[in-house]
Amino acid sequence: MKLRAAKMAETRARILGCAANLYMERSIDDFTLEEVARRAGTTVQTILRIHGSRDQLFIAALDKLARIGVPLKPTPAGDVAAAVGAIFDLYETIGDMILQWLGDERRRPELKKTLDVGRADHRDWVRLAFAPQVEACAKTARARLFNALVVATDVYVWSKLRKDNGLARPEAEAVVRDMIEAVVERQMNHGKVSLAELVGRRQPSA
Repeated sequence: MKLRAAKMAETRARILGCAANLYMERSIDDFTLEEVARRAGTTVQTILRIHGSRDQLFIAALDKLARIGVPLKPTPAGDVAAAVGAIFDLYETIGDMILQWLGDERRRPELKKTLDVGRADHRDWVRLAFAPQVEACAKTARARLFNALVVATDVYVWSKLRKDNGLARPEAEAVVRDMIEAVVERQMNHGKVSLAELVGRRQPSA
């Protein structure tokens, strides 16, 4: 009995692992029980006996992927280069999977809960990683800067630079750093008059 239970547990784990890997590789339309069964070395009937349906297996695979996750490397607050490097580490590892989930979200409502957690986690990370920059701004500019930083470090920006434009990682990171530094400088000067402007105002007109 123990041997049989151990084999069943092994089969369950193999099926779930193959299902998760398949989803990471293909779109949801190509997520078939036949392919999962082939990879797991079992039958569709066995998968259905364990999970009940394709949808239930799909949900279990998503849950496995969500639980695995890839933690962001801690960085010193305010260190733009370190923060950009950390978020790129994440995207280089699971960025394609995140994009696939986002693409499937409308068709698969069960994805929304996981993606909403990811969105909240991203905003929390931005809040911590760039706390000095945000706090240095005037209160009226903080929300705008925070939202700009969320966008600048979003997976779609990574994808646009790395996938669409074909930039090497160092160059793509440099672009994101430039974006962050530019918006930080802009918002930190929000509502302020620069020294050059003050000097210009005091010069007698010709």
